[in-house]
Amino acid sequence: MTFFWPKMLWLLLVVPVIVATYFLLLRRKRKTTVRYAALSMVREAMGVGAGFRRHLPPALFLIALTLMITAVARPAAIITLPSQRATVILAMDVSGSMRAADVEPTRLASAQTAAKAFIAEQPSNTRIGIVAFAATALLVQMPTHNREDLNTAIDRFQTQRGTAVGSGLLVALQTLFPNESIDENIGDFQPKNHGVALDDAAKSKSAAEEPKPVEPGSFQSAVVILLTDGATTTGPDPLDAARMVAQHGVRVYTVGVGSTEGTLLGYEGRSMRVQLDESSLRSIADLTRGQYYRAENADDLKKIYKAMNTQFITEKAKTEITAAFSAVATVLALISAGLSLMWFGRII
Repeated sequence: MTFFWPKMLWLLLVVPVIVATYFLLLRRKRKTTVRYAALSMVREAMGVGAGFRRHLPPALFLIALTLMITAVARPAAIITLPSQRATVILAMDVSGSMRAADVEPTRLASAQTAAKAFIAEQPSNTRIGIVAFAATALLVQMPTHNREDLNTAIDRFQTQRGTAVGSGLLVALQTLFPNESIDENIGDFQPKNHGVALDDAAKSKSAAEEPKPVEPGSFQSAVVILLTDGATTTGPDPLDAARMVAQHGVRVYTVGVGSTEGTLLGYEGRSMRVQLDESSLRSIADLTRGQYYRAENADDLKKIYKAMNTQFITEKAKTEITAAFSAVATVLALISAGLSLMWFGRII
């Protein structure tokens, strides 16, 4: 447990002073009390519980006071709360390599099944949008609460040539911030030189038009789930796109389907090796404060989406719990006053 105002805890020094004062008053009262010759008979008549009842109300009040002082310091704890994320964007790879059967029945079919299971388990108040990308990216379903529309959009996936992970990220970002102009030409993908820098003119124009960057991962209203099985072959550089997403505070959770060794896939009479660019997916997740997952088979993919579902429904957050301390303190103070009135006809 932590405190937003820890300096206020110095007030707890009042507690031992009150305890010392209480026992000092008791001792003084004993000295001034009339001594009975048969004091043992009086104690026996009063009963064993008399001493306990005498000290219980002050003890409860002391505990209440301690809690009240602690509440002034504004305590906070890491607790699990219902997620406040209102939108989830699924950015899914529909490139030709998704036809590979190393993830049975195919990578695409497994991804479709897992995505629909994920959607079914999301809270009803969560909007979900779907972006499909190959050589280009397209928003195939606007964020919606309608699960049937989402499943229909997923069932209509058709594989195409090329893999533009950067485009998928930028279209997802544009969907979350429709009032902003997201430039997809932030730096074309260069196989031999990732992260190509913009020229000075482009940088000046970009700096003038872009909103002020925020802390990566700070945007709590939405997340992007990026699923792909191959390395980028065209479109914007995925790391430049990830940086832009990070500047908007949106987390990206990346899912890599397949193996880093790759697999041979026949296409139009030719064979080509489709290989997972795991390092780029890790970098995208790291830049946006998300998380990277690896799925080598259909079961892995189902487990990943299930783990994500649990993570998105609930989330751990540092939360102020002053109200809880204050409530308990109030209840104890009322009980203390009630017992004192009932047993002794006065409040402590």
